[in-house]
Amino acid sequence: MKKKILVVDDEKSIRLLLENFLSQDYDVVSINNGQEALDWLEENLPDLIICDIQMTEMDGYEFLTKVRQRGFIKHTPFIMLSGRSESKERIKCYRLGAQDYLTKPFNPEELEELVKKNIFPIHFSIEW
Repeated sequence: MKKKILVVDDEKSIRLLLENFLSQDYDVVSINNGQEALDWLEENLPDLIICDIQMTEMDGYEFLTKVRQRGFIKHTPFIMLSGRSESKERIKCYRLGAQDYLTKPFNPEELEELVKKNIFPIHFSIEW
């Protein structure tokens, strides 16, 4: 069974890119805003969440905070996406509980490695 990745981004083109890059190896669910994603999470448990920071209705910081306050999903790995590369943005994401931060436009190979790193942590890896 494929691992499930939740993608939350209000830009359709980014959601489609992520689906395209990841859907061969993973079950990808893409949602266009934080509130709809929280509703989806009421009945679903992803293995990884990839979320944009700058979204309408609910930004990525608020979404991440709300996920970290929930029971079953609070330990789900998070990769934050942003068009901003300032270290203060990264630090804020890490302090809120994100595992990684990827700057748009992103390199598909880097995305692939971050996804693997978070879904299959090194201590569970068969190869070294």
